Amino acid sequence: MQASPNADQRFVAYDPCRPVHFVVRPDNAIPGGDTLIREAVAAASAASGLQFVDDGTTTEAPTDNRPVFQPDRYGKRWAPLLIAWSTPAESPRLAGNVAGDGGSGYAQVTGQPLVLVAGQVRLDAPDLAGILASRPDGAAQVRAVIMHELGHVLGLGHVNDPGQLMHAENMGLVDYAAGDRAGLALLGTGPCAPQL
Repeated sequence: MQASPNADQRFVAYDPCRPVHFVVRPDNAIPGGDTLIREAVAAASAASGLQFVDDGTTTEAPTDNRPVFQPDRYGKRWAPLLIAWSTPAESPRLAGNVAGDGGSGYAQVTGQPLVLVAGQVRLDAPDLAGILASRPDGAAQVRAVIMHELGHVLGLGHVNDPGQLMHAENMGLVDYAAGDRAGLALLGTGPCAPQL
């Protein structure tokens, strides 16, 4: 799991007492991409115990410094998790051998725990389209990439164990392993934060 910015807090997670809303930017989507996202979200939800709510599509482009509050676009609430099919030209962090990236921003009320409130997943559409087309298990591999990035969104970091999906260089795994599931289950037990 990622280190907590607050020394008194073991980990930072989403509020389990409210659903994690998400939107998908469909531009550049690969064939069957919507189904693979839904399956990956379902897997992350099952492993963490967090409820996810699909708020549909968006035109919002991914960005390195995505604001966690965008009232003009999403109303007076935290911005939903953005899942965007992108390209290295649009998202330079996807250059080279990077199929995706993901993470979340946090908020805090003074004296209360830090809570993850809005995240983003950027998926390298050209790379993932190549995996989908060239491998017999291409769909499962692409879904695994999305699941890996959702792990980061929920608070997991990379691990040294190549037998876990959260290893930096996934070598053919297509599902969360025991360590991934243990971390996600713990992250599903974060503090409720009704004041946020």
